[in-house]
Amino acid sequence: MRHVARKSDAEPTPVEVRRSKRRRRTVSAYREADRVVVLMPARFSRAEEQEWVRRMLDRLAARDRRTRRGDEELLERGRRLARRYLPDHAAQATPASVRWVTNQNGRWGSCTPLDRTIRISSRLRGMPEWVIDYVLLHEIAHLVVAGHGPPFWRLLEAYPRTERARGYLEGVAATAGLDLTDDNDVTDLPDDLAGTDVAGTDLAGTDLTDDEAR
Repeated sequence: MRHVARKSDAEPTPVEVRRSKRRRRTVSAYREADRVVVLMPARFSRAEEQEWVRRMLDRLAARDRRTRRGDEELLERGRRLARRYLPDHAAQATPASVRWVTNQNGRWGSCTPLDRTIRISSRLRGMPEWVIDYVLLHEIAHLVVAGHGPPFWRLLEAYPRTERARGYLEGVAATAGLDLTDDNDVTDLPDDLAGTDVAGTDLAGTDLTDDEAR
C-alpha cells in the first residue's frame, strides 16, 4: 500500500498498485473502500508506475468533480420542477439528493421515500429535456405518493408532457430491445444501498489505449 499525495489534496490518497503479466498495454484505476486501486502491466518501471498512478488519480479526481456538478445540477432541476408543478406539496416534494447512476438496468429512475433520495438512469443523458424532466418529476411525485395508483397520476397531470414523455420512453425501450419501465421504481432501501454501482463499490475504471500505455 502506498500513499500518494496530489497537489490539490490536503491528505495523501491511499493507493494500491496491482501489477499483472497478462496486462500488456492498459492501465486502469478504481475506488475500493478507502483506497484507489491501480492496475498496470508488470513490466512497468518504478518511474512509469509513479507517473501512471498520479495520472490516474488526476483522472479519477476530474471524474468526481464532473459527477458532483452533474448531481448538484440535477437536484436543483428537480426542486425547480417540484416548485412549479407540485406547489401544493412543497414540503413533501423536496428530495434530499438526486444523482445519475449507471446501473438502472430495468428502470429509468428510482426513489427511496425513506431517505428522500432519487436516482436517475444515465441512459437518459442526451434525451430531450422534457423527457428528463418527466422522469425527474415522476420520481419526485413518489415522495408524495409511493404507489402508481390514481392519486399518483393525478399529481403528474400538472406536467403537460407526461403522456408524450411516456410514449417517447416506451419507443426508445422498444427500439433498443430494452425492458425498461417507470413501474417498480420505489424502494425501501436507504441510499447507501439503493442504486450503488457494482455491489456498493464506487467503480471508476479507466482503460487507456495502446498508444497511451506502451
